[in-house]
Amino acid sequence: MKAVLCHAYGPPESLRIEEVPSPAVGPGEVLIDVHSAALNFPDVLMIEGKYQSQPPFPFAPGGEVSGVIARLGEGVAALRVGQRVFAGIGVGGFAEQVTVAADRVRVMPARMSFDQAAGMSTTYGTSYHALKQRAKLLPGETLLVLGAAGGVGLAAVELGKAMGARVIAAASTAAKLAVAKQAGADELIDYSDGELKEKVKVLTAGKGADVIYDPVGGDLFDQCMRCINWQGRVLVVGFTGGYIPKVPINLILLKGCQVVGVFYGSFSARDPATNAKNFEEILDLFEQRKIDPVVGATFPMTSYADALRCLSERRAIGKVCLRIRP
Repeated sequence: MKAVLCHAYGPPESLRIEEVPSPAVGPGEVLIDVHSAALNFPDVLMIEGKYQSQPPFPFAPGGEVSGVIARLGEGVAALRVGQRVFAGIGVGGFAEQVTVAADRVRVMPARMSFDQAAGMSTTYGTSYHALKQRAKLLPGETLLVLGAAGGVGLAAVELGKAMGARVIAAASTAAKLAVAKQAGADELIDYSDGELKEKVKVLTAGKGADVIYDPVGGDLFDQCMRCINWQGRVLVVGFTGGYIPKVPINLILLKGCQVVGVFYGSFSARDPATNAKNFEEILDLFEQRKIDPVVGATFPMTSYADALRCLSERRAIGKVCLRIRP
């Protein structure tokens, strides 16, 4: 089979498509013929050697896939060959075939496309866990979402709206905000001028947001801490802004707020039962047409470098997917 491999840290162009053996299927595993692999910011960090956990060389990027079950390992009874499925795998998705533990595989709804399904595991898994378990978001609360046109951001907009919150979407361009509006955002903020804090206060009568979903970090995090409501929750999701900010702990005291870490990979590994229940609810929202995953760009497998650049240069709207099979 073919796979896109990273042999040394570097830019996307340093990766290569190579022929490698098909993976063996162990007990409790399934072999998936991959149709689509979705990209996430950790893929960019991994190939540059900047992620908090690095796989051994050589490795294929790609933390989430969709496709068709080709083979079942010993002891797998709940799935069958030929089913359309998706899974979060952490790494290895830029390949024509992957093996996955059967309990991490989820069956696709009939009307869901392979590209949509490929982007479900990490994006919606992260955002739903963040809003439900970490923030305990309540109906009627105000949710501010930064990076609202990216994969996790758009998922947070949709899920927050489905959970009954008033959603303020914040992004850096009018085009990105238009996508967030279509996803259900009630209010929009363009923070390209650096005035996030004041705009949030205007929209909340000076109180600030009850929950802030921040996958960006950088300079915007300090403004988040200054526009969080009394006893609000600031969700630390990621750092696409380029650097990890310092936490002004005096503001935590003054606002009686919480700064809450969201590490979906660790959560899904430590509490698979709750994660599985989350996905039952997420897929139910899809069937009710309350969420509709946005795929902003697709690339053929041979254009893996262009796909990674789209993400690293922050041009992505919704999910970016690599089409492994035409």
